[in-house]
Amino acid sequence: MHPALQRYPIACRRVMGTALVLLLGSCANPGQIPPGTPFAEVQTKLGTPNFSCQQPNGVRRLIWTRQPMGQYAWGTHVGADGRIDRVVQLLTDEHFKLLASGDWSANQVRCEFGPPAHIDEVGLPSVREVVWAYRYLQDHVWNSLMYVYLGKSGDRVTRFHPGPDPMYEENRRF
Repeated sequence: MHPALQRYPIACRRVMGTALVLLLGSCANPGQIPPGTPFAEVQTKLGTPNFSCQQPNGVRRLIWTRQPMGQYAWGTHVGADGRIDRVVQLLTDEHFKLLASGDWSANQVRCEFGPPAHIDEVGLPSVREVVWAYRYLQDHVWNSLMYVYLGKSGDRVTRFHPGPDPMYEENRRF
């Protein structure tokens, strides 16, 4: 052990060690990667994205998602020059509000938020709808699912809303 550390009690050394780990870990926060960073450098820090799609303007959308069990997904765009724009957290109340603007197709939703945690159908046979559920932390606190309804044919967003995530209920029956 380094002589300078021998002066401090074990508890103090643990606190200093934890603080150091947190400080170093904050460097890996995807949201702190500056716009304009070459994609190769981003990939070194975050690993290979687990979802990508080509957008009509030629830009490639990349997503690092923890779905179906995790509550986080990060996304960015890579231009023709191989550099990213900003990296944003995708599964937030604020980001889901994008769905309220415009006419979203299922492909646009997948390209914006990544693959959902669950795909299901709900409703009576005459009004049955396809529903995608994204696991996330509502208000950055509550274990929730964002339900995105895609109509009977499953191709256009009709509505969306959050709800509690049954995975975290104490008396779940799954």
